[in-house]
Formats: sequence, C-alpha cells, structure tokens
Amino acid sequence: MPHTIQVFEERDVAVVRIDRVEKLNALTQGMRVQIAEHIRAFGVAGASRGIVITGTGPAFSAGEDLREAGVQGQAELMQAVETFHDITRAILESEVPVIAAVNGLAVGGASEVAMSCDARVGTAQSAFMLPENRIGLTISNGSSMFLRRLLGQAARRLVLESPRVEADEALAIGLLDTIVAEADLVGAAVDLAHRWNPEGSATSQHLRLLRPTLAEFEAAVARENVVAAEAWEKGIIQAGLERFWASKAQ
Repeated sequence: MPHTIQVFEERDVAVVRIDRVEKLNALTQGMRVQIAEHIRAFGVAGASRGIVITGTGPAFSAGEDLREAGVQGQAELMQAVETFHDITRAILESEVPVIAAVNGLAVGGASEVAMSCDARVGTAQSAFMLPENRIGLTISNGSSMFLRRLLGQAARRLVLESPRVEADEALAIGLLDTIVAEADLVGAAVDLAHRWNPEGSATSQHLRLLRPTLAEFEAAVARENVVAAEAWEKGIIQAGLERFWASKAQ
C-alpha cells in the first residue's frame, strides 16, 4: 500500500490527511516533505481560510518511521529530523490558522507537529505520547520551546516519564483545546478556522504576534541538535534504536 498524504478542501479550508493506516500513519521522510509543501501551498493568504492536519484510522500519527531511522548514520538521521522541522517552519510561516484535528494517538514527532499548530481539536480517542526519553532518542522540532509554552512545569513529566496522555488529561493541561464527537472532528476544526479567520480580518498579522517567531523556533532547534549530537556520540541513540527493534522482534 502506498504512503499517501491526501489533500482536499472543505468549505474553503484545506485538509491534509495522513493515510498510512497499516503503519499507524508513521511518517517517512517523503511524507513529511509533502506535508510541508501542502502547508506552504495553502498557507498563503487567499489560498484557503485555514489548514487542518489530521490522520486516517485509529492514530493521528505514530511519528517518525523508525524503520528508516534504524538504517541511518548520524548525518542521515539529522537530515531526516530536519524534515520534521520544516513542517513547523511552514506552519509558523502560514498566513492562515493551522489546526491539528487529532483523531487518535499522536506519538513523538507527530505530537510535536500538533503542538506547533495554532490549535488542537480532539476526540475521546485522542492521546499524546513522547516516548523519546524512554527509547534513548531526544526531543526535536522545537518541542523544547512549544512544551514549556503550552504546559509549563508539566512539560518535564511528559518528556522524562513518557506517559500516554489521554484526551481528558490532554484537555486539562492544554495539549487539546477542545474535545468533540469523532464524527464532527474535521468539521469542528474547519469551523474553528472560519471563526479565527473571518473575511476582511487581520488574522494573518495577529498570527505573527501570537505564534513564536521563526528565530525563537530556530534557537530551540539549534539547542536540540546539540543534545542530539551528544546522545549520538555517547551511543545512546544507537543503543535505543537497537532495543526498540529487538522488542518488536519478540
């Protein structure tokens, strides 16, 4: 089955849907490049009223396809993570609201992408998990900034303990902005885009004021790249990936 990113419009809002159900929507590098391209194409003022990112099936996305990561050296791994960074750059550059419609579990890099969106709409099936610390990987995609911005002190528990945060807790701590019925998820995200970007509004200007700047994002990424390089040099990442795949083989 091909790795696909579906794109369609609903009431003048672009919907970018991750569709790799058989792998819980795990994102290959090519898929991540496509997502960034679609956000940039629709993020120009006038191209759409907003952008919704969602998934197909029980998962929003399992994050990075670790089967790709398992065969990469340090340079290749950093290049792969850079494609996650570029999704967030595209979101921060967008002149229209970008909303994550979190249909299920958002893991690792996918959770980080959702946090970089302007809002997160979920259902009772929504959940978040940052397993990196437990595996031996390091967080990326500016999440060291977005987590503190969204969650404050709760960010430490999410990163260091790697718990699965279910929908009700996610709403309480700020990972989700609202919970709706499963059948209404994309429609509710589209409605929000319309409310936040009415005709004739100054929404594009206000988004620049309310979002982190690109400079702030790049500074966070630079710090994250330093610790990722340190973890690689110490062998932590390689050992973590080996443990991960050994557990899958059992």
